[in-house]
Amino acid sequence: MKVNWAERLWVNSPLRFLIQERETRFFKRLRNLEPGTRCLEIGCGHGAGARIILNTFEPARLDGLDIDPFMIGLALRRQRKRTTDRLNFLVGDAQNLPYVDGSMDAVFNFGIIHHLENWRQGISEIARVLKSGGGFYFEEIYPPLYANPITRILLEHPTENRFHGPEYRTALQREGLRLLPGYKESRFAILGVAVKE
Repeated sequence: MKVNWAERLWVNSPLRFLIQERETRFFKRLRNLEPGTRCLEIGCGHGAGARIILNTFEPARLDGLDIDPFMIGLALRRQRKRTTDRLNFLVGDAQNLPYVDGSMDAVFNFGIIHHLENWRQGISEIARVLKSGGGFYFEEIYPPLYANPITRILLEHPTENRFHGPEYRTALQREGLRLLPGYKESRFAILGVAVKE
């Protein structure tokens, strides 16, 4: 599901960029990646998160995928020439990733799974494309944050089959993604890393 105008303002804001920088440093403390890996960011938007991942983890290649062609257009326009050999942006659906099984060392998610109509399929796809031992680095939010009486008016999200912490953690486990100790969780969100066994 594409974000609406209100979320587009949020994901393109300097504050969102600062939060993503902080979260990426947290990810690195939980589980660093060897330089030279192949990574994917789902729901990359205009590419700010991808650039943070590129600078923090130094992968050999990073693909940024988003369902919205407009956002991919922004990402391509903002891409720096020095990163073009390592950073690729493409239009695609996180519920049907255009990659072969076991092709990624890491997948990053800055609050995209809750936008998917079939969020379990999204987690299944992430597990499918991860190599054994690969990491799923995620920030995910729960309905009390995006579906309360105020935000429900401003934001558009699927309304059926939504998840809270127990359902999200169970879905990770069912797909063979082991949540690493040290993750942060509240009634509003979860931030952590899960490793494919």
